[in-house]
Amino acid sequence: MLGGEAAARCRQYSSMKPAGSEGARAITEASAAYRAGAYEAAIAVLAGATVDERDYLDLAYLLGLCYARLQRHDEALLYLEQVVTTGGADSRSAQCRLTLAYIYSVTGRARLAEYELLKLIDSPYDTARVRAALGHASWKQGRLDDGIRWYRQALDLDEGSLTALNGYGYLLACAERDLETAFDCCRRALDGAPGNAAYADSLGWACFKLGRMEEAGRYLYEAAEVLTDNEECREHVKAFEKAVLGS
Repeated sequence: MLGGEAAARCRQYSSMKPAGSEGARAITEASAAYRAGAYEAAIAVLAGATVDERDYLDLAYLLGLCYARLQRHDEALLYLEQVVTTGGADSRSAQCRLTLAYIYSVTGRARLAEYELLKLIDSPYDTARVRAALGHASWKQGRLDDGIRWYRQALDLDEGSLTALNGYGYLLACAERDLETAFDCCRRALDGAPGNAAYADSLGWACFKLGRMEEAGRYLYEAAEVLTDNEECREHVKAFEKAVLGS
């Protein structure tokens, strides 16, 4: 969700502020705390600061990222939405849109996630990550073909994207379309991140659709041991057991 891009943005914005203002000092201190992973401390610094109008979007940006890191989604949305509504079309706003899309996605609001992501298409911030996220948002809304198309475009931009490889392969398997490609993409994704249970589930599902039951069972059970609360993963295991055991 948030990583090097956000940390780099924190460094950039803190270094650009005039050194004399209280707001600038608070933002510099909070940026350092954010980079150190001390999100609660960063929030405390910003909450106690007097910030003038020119500093406010920087404050909202940092608060939004901190709350997102803490999975305090409602508070994160409050600040991130202010940045994208009143800020310019710059890299800071693009990072906020990506974070908003992530929050909307994990809280079951795929249409809102899609809205934020579409704002980045055909902009300087259109990336494989954006198009892969659009693939996920489309699929969550039941638009399987659109999801496949977006994931394919993500791979065109970055053929090594593990997220796009996994998503493209999984949706092909769901559509029972080009199953060897589905298997290959899911295998490459899991090879790139061997401990990723979601990728193991995707590969297991592709194997299942290909009729490679021994491999399917191994990967599906491996994923199910980790993703214990994932309904989709449980449904895959049920489908496998029904096919193999008749249960």
